Amino acid sequence: MECGLSTSYTNGSTPSSGILAHEVRSQRSPSKAGLHVNFSDKGEVKERREKFLTAKYGNHQMSLIRKRLAVEMWLYEELKKLYETSPKIEDCNSEEVEVDIDELLDMDNDEQRRRHLQSLLTGAKKSQNDVKKFINDLLDKAKTL
Repeated sequence: MECGLSTSYTNGSTPSSGILAHEVRSQRSPSKAGLHVNFSDKGEVKERREKFLTAKYGNHQMSLIRKRLAVEMWLYEELKKLYETSPKIEDCNSEEVEVDIDELLDMDNDEQRRRHLQSLLTGAKKSQNDVKKFINDLLDKAKTL
């Protein structure tokens, strides 16, 4: 519902005694003069105002979320290191690798995870020893989740 002031409000009848509508308005109390109510569609109100739902997690759930976020941030930083090029060489075709932790956790054993990661990281700029170290560290961190 919308409330607003209207400058042309009348009560729907014309004054019979020759008094103008303006005079009728001025005789009313100042707080009531010129008020009217506009009803608007629900769609308009919904477009204008978005509602957000927030949730409060328990301490245990928040610690799990923080742990997961820490592993994902570590993963992001390490991938940047594995794929970084020298600052003098601008590589416009740099690869973007996406490692899905949930997908890794759904695999049956570490050997499958290791093979999957090695296939994803074939284009890494760093040495194979660095890639193997990264894979081992990632598998260790994934076990804590």
